[in-house]
Amino acid sequence: MRVSPGLLFAAVGLLLGAAAPPGAAFDLQGHRGARGLAPENTLPGFETALRIGVTTLELDLGMSRDGELVVSHDPRLDPDLTRDPAGRWLEPPGPRLLDLDLEQIQAFDVGRSRPGSDHAEDFPEQRPADGARVPTLAEVVALTRRLGADAVRFNVETKLSPLEPDLAPPPEVFARELVEEIRALGIAGRTTVQSFDWRTLRVVNERAPEVRTVCLTAERRWLDTLERWRAGASPWLAGLDADDFESVPDLVGAAGCEVWSPYHGDLAAADLARAHALGLEVVVWTVNDRESMAHLIDLGVDGIITDYPDRLREVAGGRGRTLPVPVVP
Repeated sequence: MRVSPGLLFAAVGLLLGAAAPPGAAFDLQGHRGARGLAPENTLPGFETALRIGVTTLELDLGMSRDGELVVSHDPRLDPDLTRDPAGRWLEPPGPRLLDLDLEQIQAFDVGRSRPGSDHAEDFPEQRPADGARVPTLAEVVALTRRLGADAVRFNVETKLSPLEPDLAPPPEVFARELVEEIRALGIAGRTTVQSFDWRTLRVVNERAPEVRTVCLTAERRWLDTLERWRAGASPWLAGLDADDFESVPDLVGAAGCEVWSPYHGDLAAADLARAHALGLEVVVWTVNDRESMAHLIDLGVDGIITDYPDRLREVAGGRGRTLPVPVVP
């Protein structure tokens, strides 16, 4: 009798997807710092995460007109997060980062959410930090050094889209500048570069083999970067076609990534087992409820990205995972 690969993966998943032994290393990543507790992608937000205790600061990168790498989730200043120097909320759609120099970008206040906005309603526990500015990657690294968090890791995401090429630098330029900055800051050994747009990851793999790359994926109605079972390759995958591979982990391995970071609702035990068999780490995003955290830890993921690192510490510690040391005031 011939056993199908799918059944084989599922069987292996029951074994390899089991909970890791107590004390196993676990990557606790603070999403955009600690977005549920402090303004996202700001120095106060990253400090909040460090004082809670995280393994990794997850953050997003864009580029200013004068070539500075700035920490921002969106390629435009978000009107629901941004006030001008006079304290007025920006009007949609907000200016492109590429149209502003760093000095202009840092004149805006990103220390709280616009009252009544989705941001404000989604994160009621978030404490404002009025006066917070859009930081550069260098300023985030300087913060960790000032606080003595010399072991913390950085998971930096290149924010660009093949569907909107005018909103970000070309992938080759973006990746080249990022590699140069990572090396200049001396953090190559504790930095990963992640992206949904794998074109930047391909360049990082070629230019900086010492920097690990993370293939982000999503298969949702609101974002499908794999586009499986459709004609042609997805524009997100740097020329690869997901349908040419037995599984998503095989696709990720072919892309040259060492870490697979799927949306947590897309992860199946069989794929987790296959990823581990290929030597890939699996870090899921973005998990905020304790029940899902517990399920994924028991399944055997290597790490979780969360807006609430305090919740994840509680759950992971309760399941015997080794927790990162918080920054002591």
